[in-house]
Amino acid sequence: MDLEALNKVATAMTQPGKGLLAADESSGTIKKRFDAIGVESTEENRRDYREFLFRTEPAMKDRISGVILYDETIRQKAADGTPLVKVIEAAGSIPGIKVDAGAKPLAFCPGETITEGLDGLRDRLIEYRELGAKFCKWRAVINIGDGIPSHDAINSNAHALARYAALCQEQQLVPIVEPEVLMDGDHTIERCEAVTMWTLKTVFMELYYAKVQLEGMVLKPNMIVPGQKCATQASDQEIADRTIRVLKDCVPSAVPGIAFLSGGQDDVEATARLDAMNRIGGFPWHLTFSYGRALQHAPQVAWSGKKDNVPAAQAAFSHRAEMNGLATLGEWTDAIEKKAA
Repeated sequence: MDLEALNKVATAMTQPGKGLLAADESSGTIKKRFDAIGVESTEENRRDYREFLFRTEPAMKDRISGVILYDETIRQKAADGTPLVKVIEAAGSIPGIKVDAGAKPLAFCPGETITEGLDGLRDRLIEYRELGAKFCKWRAVINIGDGIPSHDAINSNAHALARYAALCQEQQLVPIVEPEVLMDGDHTIERCEAVTMWTLKTVFMELYYAKVQLEGMVLKPNMIVPGQKCATQASDQEIADRTIRVLKDCVPSAVPGIAFLSGGQDDVEATARLDAMNRIGGFPWHLTFSYGRALQHAPQVAWSGKKDNVPAAQAAFSHRAEMNGLATLGEWTDAIEKKAA
């Protein structure tokens, strides 16, 4: 393992001013997104949609450090025959790949899941590396509810994340370690904070046992937010304060960068809260984004499957990428206020 090379990639993925585009929606998920805009989810439509995102200037060049791909997408070619991986690289971005097989019910733990996909992973990583991937992603899902999460759910998912991360580094691929505490439900922000702290401490313990080198990975956590159905919601500043507090308590300084998922937050919420955290400052890691919906919802609506709408969709994508890029610098609020003035 070349740790210096892994660190170089991980640092580039989380560099200030840029972030990750999560374009790794499964076939089922992208179908739901396309259904919402009246577009048939064919392989060609999925290819055309992702291709125009990857060819969007200046978003890809100036604001997107890397792109997480799905198995279908990493194998696809653009309309002109260019592999989509090469389109991404030509834009100055780093191609990556989702490698987990999804969350499945955890035995004897009602309402909880375990992410599968470890069987045969080494061979798949070798293939993905040959296809051009430089990093990987594995998502573990932690639910909050009556009597959950359980020790079994947190420990099992943390162990799987660590085994995945070790295999990635063995194959010279940077692992994105994603333990997501879901914001579904009516739990309080205090409950989210406690569960996220428990989860992260367990994950880093398992990473240590698995001999994962922290300098060669990226953490992709949730922000500390109340459940979507909670009667008491929280301000962006409180969410930022609590999130930074948890990260300082749980995440070693050796980790180069932290790329937040957007979860169920809308476009502006995800941007505002990332900006609020970076305005606090004083932490050892770069804080950036790894957003799917929060970057893609606006361009999907603008596109709606029509070729003539591609320029408008690219403009919408560029805008969201620009806003989030500013948030990684703590400059989004100032830019918004300046524009309003």
